[in-house]
Amino acid sequence: MLILTCPYCGVQAEETELHPGGEAHLKRVGPDGDDAEFEGYLFARKNPKGVHFERWRHAYGCGKWFLAARDTATLQVFGTYSAQTPHPPAEIVSAIQASRPDWQPDWT
Repeated sequence: MLILTCPYCGVQAEETELHPGGEAHLKRVGPDGDDAEFEGYLFARKNPKGVHFERWRHAYGCGKWFLAARDTATLQVFGTYSAQTPHPPAEIVSAIQASRPDWQPDWT
């Protein structure tokens, strides 16, 4: 079972207490975007086997959205952090690289 710690209230919650929100750190398409950009935003996801960043809502707790870094193949959780964070914090990146030395961030 997947257990995530809410970064806001500190509760370790099982996945049954949470609501998944899909891939994290998506670039939203604004009113100036064209159809191809909007289609990419709606339907194109990385969906990797391995390290993945996701949005979760603590539905049966504080109700806040947060982000989690985990491995989709093993369910290993590297950490959780605030939803307002544009990129994962350094301690989470370090935890991922310690466990997966060949992994590299794909943001700049």
